[in-house]
Amino acid sequence: MGILHTRKNKKYSYTPRYYKGEGNPYELKHKFDEYRVTASSNKGLKTKLNNALDDYKHNEDRSGANRRVLIIVAVFILLFLFIIDFDLSIFYPNS
Repeated sequence: MGILHTRKNKKYSYTPRYYKGEGNPYELKHKFDEYRVTASSNKGLKTKLNNALDDYKHNEDRSGANRRVLIIVAVFILLFLFIIDFDLSIFYPNS
């Protein structure tokens, strides 16, 4: 063992006794990897944003979740404006 060299870890070729599947049984992957491209390990913010936008555009919303989110956000905004006593009359012209 040399002074300037670091020790290397030992590698074993262990296979589980009762595993009869394909691939590595110890591989960890996302639950929805087969269904979307945004879970992949892409580098860069621009690539991630482009993949997310493509995924959003090409997968239609079957459950109406986008409309539901917009309604909830609108209700919260109106509730916030009511709590702070915001006067909506500034948007109307004085007659």
